[in-house]
Amino acid sequence: MMATVIELPLDTYKGPVSPDWCPGCGDFGVLRSVQEAAGRLGILPKDLMIVSGIGCSSNLPGFIHAYGVHSLHGRSIPVATGAHLANTDMKVVVTGGDGDGYGIGVGHLVHAMRRNLDITYVVMDNQIYGLTTGQASPTTRKGHVTKSTPPPVGNAETPLNPLALAITCGATFVARGFSGEAKLLTDLIAQGIAHKGFSLIDVFSPCVTYNKINTYAFFKEKVYKVDEEGFDPSDFYASLKKSFEWDERIPLGVIYKTEQSTYEDSEAIFKKGALVKHPVEPDKKLFEQLVHHMM
Repeated sequence: MMATVIELPLDTYKGPVSPDWCPGCGDFGVLRSVQEAAGRLGILPKDLMIVSGIGCSSNLPGFIHAYGVHSLHGRSIPVATGAHLANTDMKVVVTGGDGDGYGIGVGHLVHAMRRNLDITYVVMDNQIYGLTTGQASPTTRKGHVTKSTPPPVGNAETPLNPLALAITCGATFVARGFSGEAKLLTDLIAQGIAHKGFSLIDVFSPCVTYNKINTYAFFKEKVYKVDEEGFDPSDFYASLKKSFEWDERIPLGVIYKTEQSTYEDSEAIFKKGALVKHPVEPDKKLFEQLVHHMM
């Protein structure tokens, strides 16, 4: 018998601090979608943890009423893993940018995906380093001129493909959203949180200050919704092929979804419930030693 979900209003997750992003930044839309998704799922603030690394987008935990950790650069996944494994009853959502997640943090991301940990990772992918004022990031397009990739060549590196990486590394829910498609983005984040397993949601979140190429207008012209074309996200090879679409048409929606056992399923200790709720068994031998030394 399924539990009844009581949706919660948006104000439930309104933090005491207002966001300080640049006016027009796509991250405002992501914050609202995270809040709306949590409300739709009826997650109480005490049962929600938001973990981030470093970057403009990584300030998000400070703007939402829930438990939050603003951790180290590229280290949000390890922190989230520890929090989740300690209390598997709590929903853990990681938020960050493409530089933090796909650059210095990509090693942690790969292993979290292959373990299929029950964590949701929302990456605000603006294809630039915004906090450090406009250098090329791991998802910056080839030829893009930035502070760190000057003309005439611009960025000489092939951009990382986060969707293909996630599909091939073991993530069991892979989606792409866009700040300019608020309803779809909320749907995707809600689905990702509700999914049992590792969920990656790559979000086009335009940087209006330092990226004048990958703008709202750029994406509005190119994006389309895969569910409107009858796409089957359970087909591994079709999903992998879909993840490489870019030039004229860019897919939004659930790109890949499968049900597989999680890391938590393989550990017998989790069958007894969340670790933080396990009774603490006293170590009698240690206790006797302590008493002996105190006498």
